[in-house]
Amino acid sequence: MPESASDQELIDAMRERVAGARGQLSAALAEGRGEEAWKAALVALTARGRFGIRLGLGRSRSLLRALGSPEHGVRGALVAGTNGKGSVVALVSAALRAAGVRHATTTSPHLVSYRERLQIDGRPIGALQFARAIDRALAAADRIEARVGPTTEFELLVGAIFEALREEQVQTAVVEIGLGGRLDAMHAWDGGVAVITNVGLDHERYLGNTIEAIAAEKAAIIVRGDRAVTGATLRGGALDVVRHRAARVGAPLRVASPGEVEHLGRNGLHVELEGYGVVRVGLLGRHQAVNAAVAAATIDALREAGIADVSPDALRSGFAAARWPGRMELIENAFGPASGRDLLLDGAHNPDGAVALAEGIDDLGDGLRGTGKTTLVLGAMADKAVDALCAALAASERLRGATVICTSVSDARSLSPADLERSAKAAGLGSSTIIAADPAAAMRAAATHHGPVVVAGSLYLVGAVREVLMRSGVLPGDGLV
Repeated sequence: MPESASDQELIDAMRERVAGARGQLSAALAEGRGEEAWKAALVALTARGRFGIRLGLGRSRSLLRALGSPEHGVRGALVAGTNGKGSVVALVSAALRAAGVRHATTTSPHLVSYRERLQIDGRPIGALQFARAIDRALAAADRIEARVGPTTEFELLVGAIFEALREEQVQTAVVEIGLGGRLDAMHAWDGGVAVITNVGLDHERYLGNTIEAIAAEKAAIIVRGDRAVTGATLRGGALDVVRHRAARVGAPLRVASPGEVEHLGRNGLHVELEGYGVVRVGLLGRHQAVNAAVAAATIDALREAGIADVSPDALRSGFAAARWPGRMELIENAFGPASGRDLLLDGAHNPDGAVALAEGIDDLGDGLRGTGKTTLVLGAMADKAVDALCAALAASERLRGATVICTSVSDARSLSPADLERSAKAAGLGSSTIIAADPAAAMRAAATHHGPVVVAGSLYLVGAVREVLMRSGVLPGDGLV
């Protein structure tokens, strides 16, 4: 998505494209043709990206009011933070499923299909249902445009999400914030529990250049009447900022601190959690101990707020079964049933995420299977701190000796493979480098090696690789490809 609105000529062209797509959408909805309706709805929705990123809550609130305020029927947790948001959402969702609580989750961005951004009980929403919701959100946006201006793609998505939840009669949700918190369109909703996982440097252009400033943007999701949860630390003053915000609005605050990690392995970890004892977590990496503590505190806050009652046994069962695609996701025999080679996917796209990945890879040690040295398939967005990301990955002994395949994805913000190669070499990442034009070519090159393969640097890259694996049958398609 562009950072600012496109010029008028492109916007006019977008309007024509949207008009055509909406005609197709109406016809497909009238005849119940779900897949065709969804494709037309997606064109109409994503064309709004031409309006750029425009932070602020006015248009989102106006759109929701025009839809009849569907968000008022939904309670739950709103999750902000620099890293770990998706893991916390995945863990809380798994516990809710184990407890039999019907609920929705939202995440951003998606990996393969836009429908991944709204899931009900762990499954992407149906094509026809989401298309109907987008159609109604588009109609509502038309009614308010003269007064508040055109809605952006993400603002329209917020309206469509809550409209879909009303139609599906879902009353509980765990919602991941988009950018920051204070002015993010999703902050037009308050579910009763506000969560800040942690605070680090990312999206500085929008959120500020210090951890303290970024913490203030994220902590603003805590409003009067909420219960608050955080895993933020004293680093850069983040925890003090969150505490001050919670005290200012009178929100009870839980500071989640993980206990000792008892065991790490290919199947996750065992960690001591306050009030629950030692719990098995099905996600990989010792950094998940912090996310598990935040997720457990979120479950406690949901119970105290009268939103969802999850027993300790359901929490343990859910956490053990939790999965989070594309984040330290270990796929066995991705290169053939007899290959004996592991593929590890992780969307680490900022320095903190790269630190966690490097640590996780070294913790796995020989548990990351394959004969020969590791291959790292690397891609990154140009607006990220790529030099720092590469330096963080180079902290892993295994990755310092890896073959690094530098590639790019089909996004205007993608860093060129040549520029990425220069950053990798400067950071001492890898013992040799290869350039591949796109993710498919990168994976073909990786397949010629014999060691384990790690894919990292961008969720867009991870999504592209997961799509290749779905289409080849290595991963289930889940109706998304």
